[in-house]
Amino acid sequence: MSSVHDLIAKLCPSGVCFKRLGDVARIKNGKDHKSLADGEYPVYGSGGIMRYANSYAYDKPSVLIPRKGSLDNLFFVDTPFWNVDTIFYTEIDESQIRPKFFYYFLQTVGLGEMNQAGGVPSQTQSALNEIKIPVPPIQIQAEIVRILDAMTAHTAELTAELTARKKQYNYYRDKLLSFEDGEVEWKTLGDIGDVKMCKRILKNETQSEGDVPFYKIGTFGKKADAFISNEVYQAYKSKYSFPNKGDILISASGTIGRTVVYDGHPAYFQDSNIIWISNNEKIVSNKYLWHFYKIAKWFVSSGGTIDRLYNDNIRKTLIPVPYPSDPAKSLVEQARVVSILDKLDKLTSSITEGLPREIELRQKQYAYYRDLLLSFPKPPTI
Repeated sequence: MSSVHDLIAKLCPSGVCFKRLGDVARIKNGKDHKSLADGEYPVYGSGGIMRYANSYAYDKPSVLIPRKGSLDNLFFVDTPFWNVDTIFYTEIDESQIRPKFFYYFLQTVGLGEMNQAGGVPSQTQSALNEIKIPVPPIQIQAEIVRILDAMTAHTAELTAELTARKKQYNYYRDKLLSFEDGEVEWKTLGDIGDVKMCKRILKNETQSEGDVPFYKIGTFGKKADAFISNEVYQAYKSKYSFPNKGDILISASGTIGRTVVYDGHPAYFQDSNIIWISNNEKIVSNKYLWHFYKIAKWFVSSGGTIDRLYNDNIRKTLIPVPYPSDPAKSLVEQARVVSILDKLDKLTSSITEGLPREIELRQKQYAYYRDLLLSFPKPPTI
């Protein structure tokens, strides 16, 4: 990066010039797209591409800036496009500023903090036009763009690799959990254990802070926002059903079938909405169950306020058990399947190692160097 700073010092000995956004680009409104027929040109809204149409509004490189919604959700587009009225496009004066440099700089501005409304976040042209944009010589802009493009491309490659690995995991999971006739018996979950849940916790037994986190369906797998006392926890844990370390907890309402492996730490779980199978690990291991739950065909009851997975339907769910007449051989085969799928899952899902972690690190590195490269000293008058 020192070469860029050396170039800035050489070409801009008096400092980089700053201009109003309105002096280097014209902000333009979008138009309704409903009368357009289907075609090849993307139609952008504040959330991204909505559809493809047979006409375009602009055909030069542009930065699209949301007028409503997620105001930081910028798009750089260098092919013909149409945009609706929830997102602005920009006509950029390329004699002054490179479109990609313009795009990268706007990422550092914090457009979401410029919300011009109290309800749905919104943005105005007049506010955007007053943003101060550094306009170094084109040579410097080109070098900064080259560096940030390379970093962005590397992250995109990792993301594509992650997508491919997820497909690979799904393929092998489905293949490994499909057995030849004679090698497997399809048992019900009720055959390998009963459905269990924690004792009901009353609202007056919970508090906003406390000793033991209490997970409801809305916080399952996330951060708890309710707690119970250690006395209630110990009493209920000793008297009523409670998961063992390693048991697979399942969401039985809302998003059906989400799983959390109970880690043994003090915690309590909402009855009926969060359940587990008290499986006999001499028949089916917890780890095998965890991978199976990802493809389980749940019998979900609908028609009420929310979809629900009832206990009887859970018990009827079928699971393939390899070599059921030979428990020792069955567990060896389950362990083989688990070993392969664990490695693939770690590569695609781990937030401490694997591709997701690498992508997170690259994104942080990109943001750091982007901000560093685009932090130009402002003249005293700005």
